[in-house]
Amino acid sequence: MASLEELRATRVAKLENLKKAGYYAYPSVVKKTHAAADVQNYFDTVINSKEPIFLAGRIKAIRLHGGSAFLDLEDDTGEVQIFLQENRLGAESYKTFQENTDVGDFAEAGGQLFKTKQDAKTLEVDSFRIIAKALRPWPEEWYGLKDLEERLRHRYLDLVLNKGVKQIFRDRSQVIADIRKFLAKAGFMEVETPILQPLAGGALAEPFKTHLNAHNLDMYLRVAPELYLKRLLAGGFEKIFEIGRCFRNEGISPVHNPEFTMLELYWAYQDYRGLMKFVQKLLKKWIKGKWQAQEFSKVFKEKTGKRYTDINPTDLDEYYKKEVRAKITGPLFLINYPECLMPLAKLKADDPKLTESFQLIVNGAELAKGYSEMNDPLVQRQQMERQEAAFRSGNKEASRLDENFLEALEYGLPPAAGLGIGLDRLVALISGQNNIRDVILFPFMKPKL
Repeated sequence: MASLEELRATRVAKLENLKKAGYYAYPSVVKKTHAAADVQNYFDTVINSKEPIFLAGRIKAIRLHGGSAFLDLEDDTGEVQIFLQENRLGAESYKTFQENTDVGDFAEAGGQLFKTKQDAKTLEVDSFRIIAKALRPWPEEWYGLKDLEERLRHRYLDLVLNKGVKQIFRDRSQVIADIRKFLAKAGFMEVETPILQPLAGGALAEPFKTHLNAHNLDMYLRVAPELYLKRLLAGGFEKIFEIGRCFRNEGISPVHNPEFTMLELYWAYQDYRGLMKFVQKLLKKWIKGKWQAQEFSKVFKEKTGKRYTDINPTDLDEYYKKEVRAKITGPLFLINYPECLMPLAKLKADDPKLTESFQLIVNGAELAKGYSEMNDPLVQRQQMERQEAAFRSGNKEASRLDENFLEALEYGLPPAAGLGIGLDRLVALISGQNNIRDVILFPFMKPKL
């Protein structure tokens, strides 16, 4: 069997042949009057319109039959069979096609529609040309897309070869569009906040560090947009949300990727219990089952046989994730987390060791987190000072003390509730995928050595 290098060299030679025959294999202008779906779904309408029919797409298969050939041409909407004949194209044009066309090439084909004896909707070709010559052989030719790792490294090939994969990302786009529509209907305004930040805050996570040359400043990629969105509450907006990328320098797992897509939402004059009802309305079309709510302390004791106060506060987060959250199927609202796990949440009036907070747990993972926002600037400063002390003691995931944020709080922040939803996790759940990298177009992959 020919090597990859030999197969590529053959295709490069074919490109040279096209040039010698007077064809430019990478034109800018392409004729495309119809999509594949138009032909498949509206065949009679298209054929009766008497309009010129031009299709364009990638060649997925070639079947030669002496002086004729059938090709499968695929675009973003589907496939159409096209039929080429030597006596229709002319001997020279047909020879050029036959000798220099490969699976994987992009082509433009013009002609008339008909149905074969097998009732296949087909374009009989009057004109044909290569519009993008593929210089690398298709994976079937050299077995170059063997496993999942290779598929993820070559996502563009994965999308072409595996139709189910493309559908996942169509579904992802629709889910996010539906969320935007739902929030807009509920009166929320979409905003954008900085990704580059002088301090990374809003979540317990180690940030990625970078440097701004213009001002000789160390900067951080945001771990969450929370502290900037709250500044907008202080500025008078009452219902706002952001959908954007966040970055956390943490482990990679089926539910973690170094960069991920987050929805964060803030709602003035609302509390965490009202927000829980809103979350259920937002997600109920996708998450089935009996929704329940239980106290963090109660579930912690049931799952571990210990009280959460028996665990060192610095170790509590990891212990909870492994010993409690991982064992919950859900959908379950786990409510009233200890203050050390929710340093930006409002303390409960009847028990200030706990916060007015919740996490929505599904299949052992946090899908959403929300709470009544801490808007007492003096208490917030105390909480941030504790987090800053933890950071300076070596806890790289601790939040930093942000004086600009505290200044905004001192100008007044209305009572509000805030929400975060990991959209990669949500889409993975909806589409039945066990790993979020299957719903991220280009997940992080360790470079090959």
